[in-house]
Amino acid sequence: MSLDMARRVLAIEARAIENLIQRLDERFSRAVELVSKCRGRVVVTGMGKSGIICRKIAATLNSTGTPSLFLHPAEALHGDLGMVVKDDVVIAVSNSGETEELLQLLESWKRLSVPLISLLGRTRSTLGEASDVVLDVSVDEEACPMGLAPTASTTALLALGDALAMAVLEQKGFTSEDFAVLHPRGQLGFKLRRVENLMHSGEELPLVRTTTLMRDVIYEMSRKGLGVTSVVDERGRLVGVISDGDLRRQLEKDELILGKKAVDCMTRNPVTIDRQELATRALALMEERKITSLLVPDEVGGIAGIIHLHDLWRLGQYF
Repeated sequence: MSLDMARRVLAIEARAIENLIQRLDERFSRAVELVSKCRGRVVVTGMGKSGIICRKIAATLNSTGTPSLFLHPAEALHGDLGMVVKDDVVIAVSNSGETEELLQLLESWKRLSVPLISLLGRTRSTLGEASDVVLDVSVDEEACPMGLAPTASTTALLALGDALAMAVLEQKGFTSEDFAVLHPRGQLGFKLRRVENLMHSGEELPLVRTTTLMRDVIYEMSRKGLGVTSVVDERGRLVGVISDGDLRRQLEKDELILGKKAVDCMTRNPVTIDRQELATRALALMEERKITSLLVPDEVGGIAGIIHLHDLWRLGQYF
């Protein structure tokens, strides 16, 4: 019985979204244009369940580069109306188009001359007549068996809000780099972090020359604490790497390695990665090559930094 109800609900809500596709026309394009060109903020407002969806729409716009806020209509009538200023765009959401609190705000919005976009279940309504752009989010039926609880209508509203936000994102040329700036932490931020943001460089970079004695190589590796060091030649060009694994293998061959030079023990042609590569690519390359560090060359063949597996685990929370 419960499975039958679940299937019924999902089928009704899926149809509600499919019907939205057929209604997309120049009005949607006009809404995208108004939001994209907004010089202030996009103010999203609605009551009840619609208000909850409004918060999500505002949050999605914010996270994709369009400054937005949620305005509770009742609170606006008691002092918060100052949140709407000239150059803003208002998106009002109402299933009936007759939400009293929203209608009481119309005069103030008109006085400010802010564009009004409405997402309505009934386009022929007071709010619809007062709007610059009306988007139809009506549904044939709610998924609630009593036809009372907003279900299909809020699903359709949420989907259309996402469609609007993504169309605005594309219109404004918002990029993954822009997204990374707005999401510096968490898994999304990690996936967009660049190698150059995580690598060890400067004084943190373990570096020796080909002529450096191995006793000094071991000291450098211990001091920098990455279990690896880069090796450069007399001209500063990257020519090799020495890892803890290399040291163990050398000791198995010759216990008297302290008097040798770095060039005698290093691994030539080390695995490198460009500083502009994504951190996720660095992680995949380490796992593929079964290594714990990647060297980051600079533009002239030298060494710019080292990125370690532990940095990706600690900062990215990838797993």
